[in-house]
Amino acid sequence: MCYITGKKLSKQEYQELLELAERMGFLCEDLAIYKGFDYNMYPVIKASEGDHKTEIVKMQWGFLPPYLKTKEDVRKFRFGYKDDKGKYHKPYTTLNATSEELLSKMYKDAALKRRCLVPVNFFYEWMHVTVVGKSGKLLKTPEKFPYMIQMRNGEEFYLAGIWQPWFDSESKTVTNTFAIITTVANSLMKQIHNSKERMPTILPGNLTEAWLYHDLSDQEILDIANYQVASAEMIATPLDKDFLKKQNPHERTLYKEAPELVY
Repeated sequence: MCYITGKKLSKQEYQELLELAERMGFLCEDLAIYKGFDYNMYPVIKASEGDHKTEIVKMQWGFLPPYLKTKEDVRKFRFGYKDDKGKYHKPYTTLNATSEELLSKMYKDAALKRRCLVPVNFFYEWMHVTVVGKSGKLLKTPEKFPYMIQMRNGEEFYLAGIWQPWFDSESKTVTNTFAIITTVANSLMKQIHNSKERMPTILPGNLTEAWLYHDLSDQEILDIANYQVASAEMIATPLDKDFLKKQNPHERTLYKEAPELVY
């Protein structure tokens, strides 16, 4: 899945984030790391109405379906709750929308009408490795080793997304919310995200335009949502387990327990 992303910052963007005073995974003058479960606002690219242009709009990461009416409904939806009879209702995680469920009830209208691009420079995933404990036996719980993934050219790239305006019936305000599309992992990401073998859908230039502007059929939407960027175009760097607390979160860290990646 894709729950943490990183973005290079301009001086203006850095100042804006400081002024917002939101909780961030990491923030310095040239880098912001967003943790999806903080439900922060994030710059998202969407098509402008009435012309063939784009605009960057701040949206809240975490797709909210329109049947939620109040902030309390949102809290229960995202964090779970017990009803009056003591029955627990599990939370829903909508930071990602898997390509296979894009045309399901919750996401279908957005997939047909409100597609967007999420600009990132990095995203982060964890490799699960079964290791030997002090007793000399394999531990039941795998250790998790974080990796930072970027494109080999070092440039910004675009993740496929969908967005949904959410109307708060109490405050009468609208918040635009979004989810990142994920697809089956390519050969590199299968080695890293080896627990679920997923990756965000990274779109090249020709597909970004189609995703934003074209009147796509159901099958065309699914075809683009399932696009896999080639492993050779990506590079992954192992990071410290507490990389978000480091002065340089992207400092390379080698682990003898983690197998070497094959590109």
